[in-house]
Amino acid sequence: MRTSFRWLAAALFGLGIATPALAAEDAGAAAPQFKPGDVITLDQVDKLKPFLPDEFWQNRDFFFYEGMQLEIGPTNFDYGPPPEYNAATEKFKGQARIGPDGSLENYTAGQPFPIDSIDCKGDPQAGVKIMWDFDYQWNGAGGGSNWFYSYWDRGEQLPLYYEGTGKVVILSHRVEKEYLDSGGDVFRGEKRKNAFGIEVNAPFDARGIMLLSYRYKSSDAPRAEAKNDDTWVYVPTLRRVRRISTAQRTDAVSGTDFTLDDLFSFAGIVPQYEWTCLGERQILAPMNSKVKAYPYEKDHNFGPYGLSYANDRWELRDTLVVRMKPKNADHPYHHKDLYIDKQTLNAHYSFAYDQKGELWKILSHNKRWSEDTSLVGVWYKGWEGIAKPMDSTIVSDMIANVQTGTGNRIEFWNRTGEALDSKGKIRRFIDVGRLTKGR
Repeated sequence: MRTSFRWLAAALFGLGIATPALAAEDAGAAAPQFKPGDVITLDQVDKLKPFLPDEFWQNRDFFFYEGMQLEIGPTNFDYGPPPEYNAATEKFKGQARIGPDGSLENYTAGQPFPIDSIDCKGDPQAGVKIMWDFDYQWNGAGGGSNWFYSYWDRGEQLPLYYEGTGKVVILSHRVEKEYLDSGGDVFRGEKRKNAFGIEVNAPFDARGIMLLSYRYKSSDAPRAEAKNDDTWVYVPTLRRVRRISTAQRTDAVSGTDFTLDDLFSFAGIVPQYEWTCLGERQILAPMNSKVKAYPYEKDHNFGPYGLSYANDRWELRDTLVVRMKPKNADHPYHHKDLYIDKQTLNAHYSFAYDQKGELWKILSHNKRWSEDTSLVGVWYKGWEGIAKPMDSTIVSDMIANVQTGTGNRIEFWNRTGEALDSKGKIRRFIDVGRLTKGR
């Protein structure tokens, strides 16, 4: 769902910049003034400062508040992917390479560039290699969830909202033996990377909107050779399917602070940007939520701005910092800095700067560990070819516009990457005709 959830928005709404202090030896020089099991309240947040990005700390009023109970979890807990993904990484190690325009060549499955072998300081391609690892991080067989999308203005939740269901099916570069034996593709001659579909259930006037989107393998190629995503949407009031343009992913979605590429910090196409590894440091971030939230409980306290995870569990994590600079001159961002977990490749934070070089938006994310059953029991099951999911999955996105005080929250707390259990079900799900069948 990471690569394609942005099309929900499309369906619903038709300079010299200073480098942050990032050196791991500097950030980690001082021992933490907290330990696993501690609960940090507002009067103690100064203890967290050395382990938070400067931009986050400078805007901490959005995130830290009276009454917060921030629990410190374990340091660098093992959230690694399943043996099948690791085996694919080892089998194809050394085959993938960076091509022209930051493209990816000769990739089959697993992690394209084993993360521990990337030299952030010495390799000029380190940034783009990390982002290809980010793009092909372990996400199970795709992703599926219920979701809830809310709007906030200086702490007030606006009446505009959307909720529904969504699912991604990964169609290529799969690691299950059934598919890997034939090159990783689900279907012979497959040209798509994934297919994504949603259905809107509320509010009433949007109920029944359905969408299906394809992302193609050629999006890994140089920009001149890449095929844009194809997206179709069923509009109940028109009783017809419309094909919508997906070429403009960088426009702000009407009424929100998100661009279509902001989901999960980055949901775009890697070769459309320049990537630089700025360094590595130890960062404190939400990592394995201990609260139920949506869809189980809808009254969890997300702080006075509605955009905070401070009432949850945070952990110290080894983190890579990568700078994104658009290649297209008309992009709204001058650059964005992404803080990416070195093991899971999920983003912890990202910071988008406008064309004047001023901080514009802060994105943060919460996660859940598939093997943790403490909240609702077994919620993420294995499937044929993957006995244990072993997936650290993002279950919520926040975006705070520090220039206006507005923001958005997307929750999908029960998001899983379980596979559809037959090729027939996959064919039916990715068939555009499904959007109008029985309607």
